[in-house]
Amino acid sequence: MRVQHVSYGESDLHTADAEETDSDPETTVLLHRTTLGGSSTDPLPFDGDSVLQRVGANDGRPFVLGPDGSYDLHLNRFLRDLKNWGVLSENSRIAYSTDVMLYCRFLHESRGGKSIWDSDGADLRAYKAVRLHGSGPGSVSVATWNRSIAALDKWVQWSLYEELLSAEPFRYVDKTVVSPQGPKRVRVNAAAEPEVPRQPIRFLSHEDFMLWRDIGLRGLLPDGSPDPAWRGRNGERNALFADLLICTGMRLGEATSLLTAELPPVTGKRVLGDITVSAAVAKRNRARTVYVRPRVARDLHHYVGIERDELMQRRRVEGVYEACADRLPVRRANRHALALDSGTSWSYSRIGTMDRARLLRVDGHGRASGPLSLWLGENGLPLRAGTWQSVFRRANERCSVLGLDFDVHPHTLRHSFAVHMLGLLLRQTVRALGMREDRRFTHAEVKRLLIGNPLRRLQLLLGHRHEATVYTYLDVLDEAQEIVLAALDDWDEQAAAFEQVRPETEELR
Repeated sequence: MRVQHVSYGESDLHTADAEETDSDPETTVLLHRTTLGGSSTDPLPFDGDSVLQRVGANDGRPFVLGPDGSYDLHLNRFLRDLKNWGVLSENSRIAYSTDVMLYCRFLHESRGGKSIWDSDGADLRAYKAVRLHGSGPGSVSVATWNRSIAALDKWVQWSLYEELLSAEPFRYVDKTVVSPQGPKRVRVNAAAEPEVPRQPIRFLSHEDFMLWRDIGLRGLLPDGSPDPAWRGRNGERNALFADLLICTGMRLGEATSLLTAELPPVTGKRVLGDITVSAAVAKRNRARTVYVRPRVARDLHHYVGIERDELMQRRRVEGVYEACADRLPVRRANRHALALDSGTSWSYSRIGTMDRARLLRVDGHGRASGPLSLWLGENGLPLRAGTWQSVFRRANERCSVLGLDFDVHPHTLRHSFAVHMLGLLLRQTVRALGMREDRRFTHAEVKRLLIGNPLRRLQLLLGHRHEATVYTYLDVLDEAQEIVLAALDDWDEQAAAFEQVRPETEELR
C-alpha cells in the first residue's frame, strides 16, 4: 500500500489558502489517501499498512492526520461513512474530506490548537472571514464556501446521530426557498451564503476547440506546423481524450474510468454499438448511453492496438505488472462483464472507479499482461482524473505562451458538447417542421422549439437528473444566432447519433 499526501490545485477543488501554502507539513493537519500498489512516497509517522488496514482505510479512502501524526478514530470513521450518508460520488467524498480537513487545519493554526470536536459558531464565523472574505490566494467562491458548509453540516448530522456531540455546534435558521412544489421552509446553517446567479456557461466553438487541442495538446504552432521546441509526450493520446469528451459530453470521471472492453467495435465507417456509462461511475449512479463519432471510435481502437499496446509490452518486460500488489486479476472480458481469475463474473455496472483501476488481465498461466483501463500513463498504469486536470492546465499554459487566451477544463468540453447539440437539435426540429433553416428566430421561438422532446434527448445524453437542468444552455442562444445556424456545420455527423436517442418512458426525477 502506498500512502499519498493529497494536495489540490485551484483547477481541482479550490482549497489552497494562505495558511495551507505557507504551512510546514510536519506541523499542520494533512489529508492523505491510500493508493493500492507501489511503495510509500509519503511515509507516515507510524506503521501505515497495519494501522490503515485495521481501521478499514485500505481501498483508496481519504483520511486525516493531526499535526503530531495522530489518527482521530471518530473523525476518520465519519469520512469512511460518507457514502452511507448520501455522498455517493467519489469526487464529492474527496471534496468533503478536504473541506473538513481544511477546517481542522484552521482550528489548529488560528484558533489555539482547537479540535473540531470543540469548535463552535465563533470558530466557523472566523473561518468564513478568512476563507470567503479574505483577500489572499486561498479565498474561494460562494459555491465552494457553501460546499464547505455542506460538508460540515454532514459531519454535525453524523456526529449527533452517533451521540458524539451533545448539541449542534453551529447556529441554524429557518429559510423559505422556492421548490418545484412551491415555497418551502428549510433549516440551513447561518454561515451559508445565498446562492449567486449562475455564471455564463463557458464553451468552445468548433474552430477554437481544434486550435486549443492542436496547439496545447499536440504541440503544433498556430499556423499548423510542428513546433521544433515541443518536448511534450503523449500528445496524440491527450488529444484523443479531449475528442472523446467533446463528442460525447462525458464527465471527466466517467471518461477516465473507461475500460478497453467497453469500447464499441468498428467495422469500416460504422460504429457497431455505443458506450454505456456505468451506474458505478456515473454521477448519482445514473447509467446512460453515449454515442461516439466514427472517426473518434476508430482513433480509440488505433490507440489501443498500437500506442497503448506498445507501452504495455515495454512495461510487461520490465515486470511492472507482476510487481503490482492487490490487483484484481481478470481472465476474460466482454462488452458488459468480466470474469475474474477466481471464476467470479462481475458486471461493469457494479465496478466502481477505484476497482476499475485495479483490474489486471492475466493469461491462462496467471501471468499479468496489462490493465483493463483504457487510459495509461508512462508507467503503464491507469491514469487518474487529477492527471488529466494537469494535462489541460499545461495545454492552457502553452497556448498562453503563444499568445492565445484559453482557459479550458474537462467540464468546458462537456458544456461545449451541450451547446453544440442544442443547436443541432434546433436544426433537426426546424427541418421536421418544414421551416427554412436560414430564417432567424426570436429567443421565445427558440425556447418553444426546444422545450419538450429535444431537451429530453439532451438530458439523457448528459445524464442530468432533471430536464430543467439543461434549460441553462438556452441562455447561450440569446447571445449569438450564429451558434444555432452556422457554427455547427462541422458537427453534422452527430445527427445520426441523435436519431438513436429515444426518450424513455420512465422518469429520471
